[in-house]
Amino acid sequence: MRFSLLILFFLFSFLSTGQVTINGFAPAYVGKTIQAFRVLDFFSHKEEMVASTTVKDDSTFTLYFNSDYTQKIIIKSNNNEGFLLVQPNATYTIDLPEKDKYTPYRPDGNQVEIGFYNLDSTDINYKILGFQRWVDYFLGNNYHLKSTEPLEFTENMDRFKLRVEKAYKSDSSTYLKTHIKFTFASLDNIQTAAERNRYEKHDFYIKYTPVQYHNETYMQYISDFYQKMMPRLPSKTNQAVYEAILNSSPTLMMKALGTEYTLINLRIREMIMIKTLSEIYYSDDYPQTNIITILDSLSNKCLFKENEIIAQNLKSRITALVPGGQAPSFVLMAKEMESKTISSFSGKYIYFHFFDPESEESAKELPLLVEMYSKYSSYIDFVSIVRENSQFTEIASKRINDLPWDVYPIKSSNSIWKNYQVESLPLYVLIDAQGYIVASPALGPKPNGQYQTIDRTFFYIKKAMEK
Repeated sequence: MRFSLLILFFLFSFLSTGQVTINGFAPAYVGKTIQAFRVLDFFSHKEEMVASTTVKDDSTFTLYFNSDYTQKIIIKSNNNEGFLLVQPNATYTIDLPEKDKYTPYRPDGNQVEIGFYNLDSTDINYKILGFQRWVDYFLGNNYHLKSTEPLEFTENMDRFKLRVEKAYKSDSSTYLKTHIKFTFASLDNIQTAAERNRYEKHDFYIKYTPVQYHNETYMQYISDFYQKMMPRLPSKTNQAVYEAILNSSPTLMMKALGTEYTLINLRIREMIMIKTLSEIYYSDDYPQTNIITILDSLSNKCLFKENEIIAQNLKSRITALVPGGQAPSFVLMAKEMESKTISSFSGKYIYFHFFDPESEESAKELPLLVEMYSKYSSYIDFVSIVRENSQFTEIASKRINDLPWDVYPIKSSNSIWKNYQVESLPLYVLIDAQGYIVASPALGPKPNGQYQTIDRTFFYIKKAMEK
């Protein structure tokens, strides 16, 4: 018996390795869903939900998930989002504030600043927040010298770097030191007389630094440094890359890119090959089918396993929900409602409306949608989707019930949220009668920045279908 208990203990310990706990206070989100996402890679910026819970009546919530390395976690609720860094086996107590009432509402998501309680001085958030304050203070006092006294600015920058290096010399956090190094790398992009040229930057910052896939500061610098590589390449190398694409050959493309000095690192070369393919996908100069074929190959077999994830995500990013592409399949199921798939809407356009019935911003659009429904429902099927919630307020329930079309409460785990890239609410998607994407995101009933609404599109759909 004692032997069995020991086995269970060690098994539990193994399964618990890396568990992160986030305890939170969110008075503005009582009854609402709180979700935690990790970034799959910092080229595609695709996200994956790792935990979800509902804020209790006392305004508290707790999220649990595993993390074997330091990484960025994004907390989302009610179209607001903030982020923190998490370390394996760490526990955090945070405050998730409501959007500042003086900040304009952003339909694609509002940034809020997460607050910490009792943050330990050894934690990565504590260290990076302290360093960033130091950087902000330096720039606030010296940036004006860049134009008036460039030499003095450069000298002050060098002295500042030495002070930082001395302050963090004994720190053992690779994540922190990489963040500091590539923060300075970005500051080196400030135009001054002493600015390093491209090859010097490569040798000083990139050449001898191991690739840090989970460090956003590093990956952002790499992304910026190698942005739009094709015009940078010598004509001979450019031609060789073009021929490799015509042959749908990742091997030939890797060989061609190997003649570029800043791509001598094989891991970075493969990574930038993938990034470059995604950048030129919409160019008229390269066959899209061949690019997809290469990315397909790289999604399954790269020289470096981590690059396969980047290839998968970038391929998904450039092909998903593009106009003319096949709409992702779905199954809409809800209690006492008819189950529907994409084939259920055969012969009519579909106007998907993902929204939050608790949101006042979403509520403002509902009367306009009802008005459009009365004009175009013979030609376009309206379908609203909300996240399943057993604790909708009376007002939210009334908003759902008052809509004259089907509203499906769908679980957060349903693939439709991921497949239709629902990252902020409200979101609209227009699908044609044959099941192909017309627009995603589509226009809504309220005028956008160019004073456009979906009404004009609906008018032409009606006109075409009447013919």
